[in-house]
Parts: sequence; structure tokens; C-alpha cells
Amino acid sequence: QVQLVESGGGLVQAGGSLRLSCVTSGSIFSSTDVGWYRQAPGEQRELVAGISSGGSTNYADSVKGRFTISRDNAKNTVYLQMNSLKPEDTAVYYCYCTFYWNTYWGQGTQVTVSS
Repeated sequence: QVQLVESGGGLVQAGGSLRLSCVTSGSIFSSTDVGWYRQAPGEQRELVAGISSGGSTNYADSVKGRFTISRDNAKNTVYLQMNSLKPEDTAVYYCYCTFYWNTYWGQGTQVTVSS
């Protein structure tokens, strides 16, 4: 069983920055696709950014140019650098890890952006 633990969420003013981290357990991290989803109250969970085992990245249109995803395989960690935050970025952010047909999720970390 793979466990994921997120950190780095919090309250920030609009225009500010946060960096989320997600540490995974086990020895498969370098072979996995990982990334971040978010879910705002009353909304569906949406993909924010993903990074493949080979390093290819993809982003939601709403965060392109503001968010950057990266991974450190030596630390089993995926990061999400969030700059120029907007109130509409307020949500619970979940990291995920996909290995073949299995997807594992973290418990979520709250990001709140005040106007």
C-alpha cells in the first residue's frame, strides 16, 4: 500500500505564493505518474497539474504560467509551486500517485486565498 502525505497548505493573500509537497511511501515513486487535483466546496475535483515518470508535465489552463509541478525521485516527493494565487484557487489540494492500474491519494491540504 502506497501512502501519500501532503503539506504546505495554508492561508495566503491574493498575489502570494505557496509550495505544496507530497511525500510518498514505498519504492515505486520513480516509476509512477504523480500530480495534484483540487476540489472547491460544491465543485467537482479537477486536475491541477501532473508529471509523468519521464518528467512530462501538464497543467489545467487556469493555472498555466502560475503553477509549476516538479518531482524529486530521490526524496519520493512531488511539489507544486503556486505563484500569483487568486481567490478562485481556494480549495483542498490532493496529491495522487498512479502506478499501472492503481491510483493512490493523499488526505488533502487546504489552500485558502483571501482577496
